[in-house]
Amino acid sequence: MLRLTLFSLLLVGAVAISTLGSPQTVVAEDLTHIVSGVVKHVDKDTKTMVVKTADGTEHTIKYTDKTVIEGAKDTGGDVKEGAKVSVKYTEEGGEKTAVGVKDLGKDMDK
Repeated sequence: MLRLTLFSLLLVGAVAISTLGSPQTVVAEDLTHIVSGVVKHVDKDTKTMVVKTADGTEHTIKYTDKTVIEGAKDTGGDVKEGAKVSVKYTEEGGEKTAVGVKDLGKDMDK
């Protein structure tokens, strides 16, 4: 009887781990954030942009070749200084990396 109970506990534990996943799996998922504001500066050498929000906070955000840019047709697909944007980004180790940038044009309130 003791062997059957021990086996049952091990089986239940194995099923629970495989069903729920390991804690590392949960941590590995990227959380995304969104910030909206005006692009104050773009540095093409370091691939960073500074976005200033309505409350005056400035966010330095990196971008990559994988960053999707929407609505910047008039600028050749690049984000320009002075553009009103919404940036979806991930953050790791205090570094923000843009997943997507949307040029809001006239859609954003002044």
